[in-house]
Amino acid sequence: MYLNFVIVTTSFNARLCIVVLFLLLCIFNAAIAQDSQPKAKKEKAEKKGLYQPGPLFQSDSLLEFKLTGNLRDVYGDRDPNSVQYRPMLLQVNDQTLGAATIGIRVKSRGHFRRMRENCSMPPLWINIDSGAKIKGTVFEKQNKLKLVTPCQGDDFVVREYLVYRLYNILTPFSLRARLAKVTFQDSAGKVKTQSQYCMLLEDEDKAAKRNDDNNIRDEEKVTVERLDPEDFTRVAMFEYLIGNTDWSVPYLHNIILAFKDSAFVPTAIPYDFDHSGIVSAPYANPPEQLQLSSVRERVYRGYCQEMKEFEANIALYNKLKDEIYKLYTDCRYIDDKYKKATVRYLDDFYKVINTPKTAEREFRRVCSGGQKYQIGGY
Repeated sequence: MYLNFVIVTTSFNARLCIVVLFLLLCIFNAAIAQDSQPKAKKEKAEKKGLYQPGPLFQSDSLLEFKLTGNLRDVYGDRDPNSVQYRPMLLQVNDQTLGAATIGIRVKSRGHFRRMRENCSMPPLWINIDSGAKIKGTVFEKQNKLKLVTPCQGDDFVVREYLVYRLYNILTPFSLRARLAKVTFQDSAGKVKTQSQYCMLLEDEDKAAKRNDDNNIRDEEKVTVERLDPEDFTRVAMFEYLIGNTDWSVPYLHNIILAFKDSAFVPTAIPYDFDHSGIVSAPYANPPEQLQLSSVRERVYRGYCQEMKEFEANIALYNKLKDEIYKLYTDCRYIDDKYKKATVRYLDDFYKVINTPKTAEREFRRVCSGGQKYQIGGY
C-alpha cells in the first residue's frame, strides 16, 4: 500500500513538472516571437522597399568630402538642352563609417541657380556609378542625390539647410538634408581648389517610399482643394512662416506630390527655399503682383478656410516652439547676428498665430477677394 502511494505521488510530481516546463517553454517561445517581430517587419519592409533610409541622413553632423574632376566642364555646362553627366571622384572620410573613394557622375541642374548670371557655381546632380562599392559607407543605399552648391555665399546654403531641418521637425513628409563641407578639386589644375558649405538632399522617391510606400508623380494641374485640408494648411502655414511665396501646387513649382495610388489623396512636400525671407538671399525678390516690400514680408497663400481649420497646425507649432527656436540658437554654422534676426522673425510668426484677431486677418485675407494671386498655385 505504501509502495503504491509513492508511485502515485511520484507520477503526479512528474506530470506537474512536465506541465510547468511546457508552460515555461510556451512563454519563452512567445517572448522570442514577440522580440523578433520588429526585425521581421523591418526585413519585410526592406524587401518591399519601404525601409531604405541608409546612414547618410541618419546623422546631423557635418559631412566632409572631396569632389575631383574637370571643374571647368562641370561649371560651364549650363544649357539645359545639352547638359550631360561628367565623371568625378568622391572621396569621403566619415568619422563613423570610415574612408571611401567612390566613382560618380555629376551634371548641373536647377533653373534660376543654374544660370551663369545668377550663380557662379551651378547646383549638381550626383549619380553614383552602378559598380561603385558603397556598402558599409555613408553613401550606402544612395544612387542619385541633389547637391546644393553656393550661389552667392555658402552661408546662405547653411540657412536653407536649416529650413529643411525645420520642416523635418513638423512632419516626416519632408525631404531630409545633410550639411556638408565639400572640397572641389580640379583634375586639370586650372581651377583653384576651394572648400565650401554645400547641402545634400534626399532623393524624392526615397522620401516618398519612406512614408508608407508612396510614389512621386509629375501630375500637374492638381488643385489645392484635392489635397487633405490639414496637410495643405501645414504646407501653406510653413511657407508663410519662412516668408516664401515661390511655390505652386498645380504647376509643381517647388512642390512634390506623393501618391499612395490614384485613389489616395496626394500629399504635398515643399522644397527649394532660397527665395524665402528667412534665408534672405541677396538675389531673392517677391513676385511683382503680390506688391510686397521684400521677401521678409509674409503673405499667406492658402485658400479660404474657417479659423477652426487652422487650430491643429497652430497647436503643432506651439508644441514644437522650443525645438524650432533651438534649431537656430544652437547652430554653430550661422553667426550671432543672423541668429538674433531669425529669432525676431520667428517671434513675429508666433505673435500672429497666438493673437486670434491677427491670425484671422492674415489667414483669411484671401476670403475677402484680396490679392488675386495670393493662393499657392493660382
